[in-house]
Amino acid sequence: MSEESPVSPSWVGQDPTTWASGGGGPLDNSTDLGIFPQEDIYPPSQLPLLVNPWDIVLCSSGTLIACENALVVLVIWQNPALRAPMFLLIGSLALADLLAGLGLVLHFTCAYLLRSDSAQLLTVGLVVASFSASVFSLLAITIDRYLSLYYALTYNSERTAAFTYTMLVLLWGLSLCLGLLPVTGVNCLAEEASCSVVRPLTKNNIAVLSVSFLLLFGLMLQLYVQICKIVMRHAHQIALQHHFLAATPHYVTTRKGVSTLAIILGTFAACWMPFTVYSLIADYTYPPLYTYATLVPATYNSVINPVIYAFRNQEIQKALWLVCCGCVPSSVAHRARTPSDV
Repeated sequence: MSEESPVSPSWVGQDPTTWASGGGGPLDNSTDLGIFPQEDIYPPSQLPLLVNPWDIVLCSSGTLIACENALVVLVIWQNPALRAPMFLLIGSLALADLLAGLGLVLHFTCAYLLRSDSAQLLTVGLVVASFSASVFSLLAITIDRYLSLYYALTYNSERTAAFTYTMLVLLWGLSLCLGLLPVTGVNCLAEEASCSVVRPLTKNNIAVLSVSFLLLFGLMLQLYVQICKIVMRHAHQIALQHHFLAATPHYVTTRKGVSTLAIILGTFAACWMPFTVYSLIADYTYPPLYTYATLVPATYNSVINPVIYAFRNQEIQKALWLVCCGCVPSSVAHRARTPSDV
């Protein structure tokens, strides 16, 4: 091997596109959640200590996700009053995002310390299962909100609780199956040409995940449209009964509720749609920079979820205030529920 100066461990000053695509360092030209340096290029004494900056971003996102959602899980777990179906689903979402954050952190650690294929498969499987459970939990929350409006009189029955438990078992069971696929052999470690934009997931594997996401998104969109119709119909009926005018506060809060639903769905689509579409049209030969640029925003959805589904909830706000300072402000304790809380 001819003498060659090792690549600087610092990425500052390098062209991110060139570096990420393998042209500026000893990296494989494929994107995974943590790319292992090729150890046979340099002798052990000259191995470059490269750290992918995008992996640092993912690890930082994972840390924030884990801390944020751990707080939600802790509050729901310790508060016996938060055992209604709605809170169980919010807890499921927080737990899924918590595991996803831990998975990102563990994968970063394994990628740069252990450098083991087995550890890579386990951590990638954890990330896939966790993010799948997160998306399924969002769908379950949407279904629950639709049922709470459509069957308002019978929603608080034991039948609703049984249905909620069934949804939880199904969504976590399916998520676990999806996460076990890379571990049980559905991976591209033995055949690089079958790799997707996220190594070691195969193109067929990630295609199934992407198509499933699109179907779930379409179902959520349809449910939210129905929720908006129900909210507007209820608001119109109340307005007729009380002779409200269009400019009354009730109309304003109802419109705010519909806007909130649009923000929820829009945020979900903005975070996940770029990566979903890109993973369908691209393969492992595409520059990894593009994969990271679409994957990082997808992780931000798990950062936003607690803000939308947990911290805005009045009961969880009370529990958080009790945990943090041992009291509940009167503004929180006496806040009336409005259609914007849908």
